[in-house]
Amino acid sequence: MPVPQSRGLVSRSLLRDNAYRAIRDAIVDGTLAPGERLNDGDLVEWLGVSRTPVREALARLEQAGLVRTKPGRYTMVSPLDVRAARAAQSVTAAMHELAVREAMPNLSAAELDAMRDANARFADALRRNDVDAAIDTDDAFHGVAVTACANPAVRTVLEQFTPVLRRVERLRFSSLSGRGSVAQHERIIALCETGDVEGAVAATRTNWQTLLPLLDTVLPDADADEPDGGPGGDAFPR
Repeated sequence: MPVPQSRGLVSRSLLRDNAYRAIRDAIVDGTLAPGERLNDGDLVEWLGVSRTPVREALARLEQAGLVRTKPGRYTMVSPLDVRAARAAQSVTAAMHELAVREAMPNLSAAELDAMRDANARFADALRRNDVDAAIDTDDAFHGVAVTACANPAVRTVLEQFTPVLRRVERLRFSSLSGRGSVAQHERIIALCETGDVEGAVAATRTNWQTLLPLLDTVLPDADADEPDGGPGGDAFPR
């Protein structure tokens, strides 16, 4: 398994959470590609931690749908598949709709300005074809309502399922299919500013539904055969 060149990224505090985030981010940004075999020893060396937080992180990533394991045979980065992505999309879309609904009574002028600023930076990132910046600024835009709604359950669910969509969003924001989100964000802001709760919720739903056509066109079916741990597979038990 090829691992990132940087080493010792995880501090001694919060090892489990930091290991989870480091591996998760490497999967989301494509450093660890779909189907990549994951070797505990390589991850330990890269992160500079013991096997325990690595194995705990992998178990959590499996629960989130980013890692797939077959005990005694292999641990791998989950392939992109349409069923998992559709499930994650429906859940995250519902959470963002709920966030907007619950945030509306609490949105201040400063928070609306934060949404405008994030959307301006998002538009600039798309013009520059900077996929990482586009994802970060899209997060910042939607994160205003998530923070304002002050609902910890919304944040918890989003933290689990959003990473599955991040891999799809990299495909969307690297193509023209993501350009319409700028105008959709502007509409969400306008509806929030006028206090139109149902309109803002519907506009948020529309924005998150733009992922659906991409799921059908670029993701393989979920019924693909699993790897068999044959020669070169580096299958290992956990």
